[in-house]
This record gives sequence, structure tokens and C-alpha cells, in this order.
Amino acid sequence: MTATLARPAGPKPLRCYAATTVRILRQLRADRRTVAMILLVPALLMTLLYFVYKNYPTMPGAPRLFDRVGITMLGVLPFVVMFLITAIAMQRERVSGTLERLMTTPLSKIDLLGGYGTAFSVAAAAQAVIACVVAFWLLGLNAAGSPLLVVLIAVVDAVLGVALGLLASAFARTEFQAVQFMPVIVLPQFFLCGLLVPRGQLPGWLEAISNVLPLSYAVDALQQVSTHTGVTGLMWRDLAVVAGFACIALGLGAATLRRRTA
Repeated sequence: MTATLARPAGPKPLRCYAATTVRILRQLRADRRTVAMILLVPALLMTLLYFVYKNYPTMPGAPRLFDRVGITMLGVLPFVVMFLITAIAMQRERVSGTLERLMTTPLSKIDLLGGYGTAFSVAAAAQAVIACVVAFWLLGLNAAGSPLLVVLIAVVDAVLGVALGLLASAFARTEFQAVQFMPVIVLPQFFLCGLLVPRGQLPGWLEAISNVLPLSYAVDALQQVSTHTGVTGLMWRDLAVVAGFACIALGLGAATLRRRTA
């Protein structure tokens, strides 16, 4: 009989991915300042926004300005905060040498970046839930649709911020450079998403740019929930576009992830 040689067991992707996710979650839990920023900053900013518009005059029968602006900010704030925190935290991992050591192991890039993305996405989901609870149940934000739909969209927006933060960190060499990507990636989307000026009223070339920016679709989805009592096909389409952008950003982040040392 011919003896069958056993092949050496290679790394199990699922186990490596789960181990990376758990390690990042433990690190986040140990960093109380970062946890506080992730969980509390959007809720506190929503509270500030409420008092800014509290005494703003409203026409009889018209929605409050806080309702119109606030529901959009529930998607924008988690996106911005998670972009910054993820980009800085990922760069800190690189500077400390942790990321470099992991990249010398057989762990694949997509499993590595997927573990980071999942860990920060869990934090992003908690952040979005807290912000929505504060806005709807403490500040009295009103929307025609279900608050649960707003929570869902806010979570997907926060995950988009995580994915773009991971992608931006691949091109930064310091934490300061990671922060510098905010005016390049975040602010143009904020200006063109329809929050400041309806996208249909933008100059044609700016409207064309806004049509390829993911935050525009996130804002459109939130506005659908704000004005419709039920779920609309347009809302699902917009949400799918945002989720698709997040997946593409995560894939590009894995493709551009590389060692910085020989």
C-alpha cells in the first residue's frame, strides 16, 4: 500500500480573520478615550445641533429645521467620526510595528484588513445606534419613516467611513498625514451630498461629481425615510450603492496594503 503523505496544515482564513477582529476589539476596549469618542461624539453633536435650532422659527405645519437637518446628520456624523478614528488607529498600528509583523505571517491581506474592518464596524454600529437613540427618543427627532431604518442607514454610513479610513491609511506615513486625507475625501462629499444645497440645484458639473460620491446616496436614503412612511425601492437602491462603495474601498485597501520596511 502506498502511504499517503499528510500535507502541512496551512493557516485557516476564518480563524485568522476572527483572531484579528477579537484583538482589535480588545485594544479598543482598553482605550477608553477612543471608546468614548466613538460612542459619544455623534450623540453630543446631535444634542448641540438640537439646541442650535431649538428657537429657530418654524412655519405652521412645516417640519422643524432640526428634523430636516438632524436626520441627515445622523448619517454624516458617524461617517466622519469613523473615518478619522479608523485612519488614525490603523496608522498607529503601522507605526507601532504591529501591522508590519502581521504582514510577515501567512495571513492574507483581505483577512487582515477584513478583521480590522469588522472590529471597527462593530464599534461603528454601536455608535450609530446610540446617536439615533439620543436623537429620536431624547431630542424628539421626527421622521415619517421608521427610526429603525435610520439606524440601519447610519450603521452602513459608519461602515463606509471605516472602509474609506482603512483605504486612506494605506497612503499615509504618519497619523498627521492620515488626518490630512479628511479635506480630500470627507469634506467634498459633505459639501456636495445635498445637505447644504439640494443636489439638483448644483451646477451641472458639480452635480455630476456628487452622483459618484457615496455620501450623496446615504443622504438620499435618509431623506427617503424622512418623507415616506414606508420603505421605498429608491431607499434600498441608495443603501445598496453605499454598501457597494464600502466593499470596493475595503478591496482597494487590501490591494494597496503593503509593507513599509524591507
